[in-house]
Amino acid sequence: MQDLCVVGLGNPGDKYHKTRHNAGYDFLDLIAKELKIEFKNSKKFDALIAETNYLDNSISLIKPNEFINRSGKTLKLIKKYQVSSNENILVLHDDMDLEPGEVKLKIGGGHAGHNGLRDISKDIGSDYIRLRFGIGHPPNKAQTNAWVIKKPNPEEKINIQKSFEKAMSCLDDLLQRKWMIAMNNLHSDEH
Repeated sequence: MQDLCVVGLGNPGDKYHKTRHNAGYDFLDLIAKELKIEFKNSKKFDALIAETNYLDNSISLIKPNEFINRSGKTLKLIKKYQVSSNENILVLHDDMDLEPGEVKLKIGGGHAGHNGLRDISKDIGSDYIRLRFGIGHPPNKAQTNAWVIKKPNPEEKINIQKSFEKAMSCLDDLLQRKWMIAMNNLHSDEH
């Protein structure tokens, strides 16, 4: 069993690389680079997985190979084989309710219309931990589906990068499951 599974949500394939919806994948790549570990394909989990030990914690970084709205399939397998409880699962994802540059940590809750979270909650319950990266709203609600699979504009890209940097500054706390400390640091304006 792992102490922590960090799951980055995104859509596989070059077409979706660096799009708003792939913020989870993108931040997971930064964690893997920081920890100097590489992803390997896992048929068992239908995902790319990188594993390491970090300060006596066994950690898996996981990118589901399914499209974001089918993420529950991989999470169900993770719950069965990798972790004992949802509080050992950290899901990284984009969030339209936050502006680019904002990053928030949340313990449990609803899906707020995010189809990836909806699918995960249906399969494992909703009490897992979420690290939410703001991507903002499209000008018109009818454009939501097109909005999330487009690349952010240059200003948004800079702000999303700033949210990644802010989250990276809390990486020790996140990887040690010090959720309240990470939350306090992330939600303060001093970063």
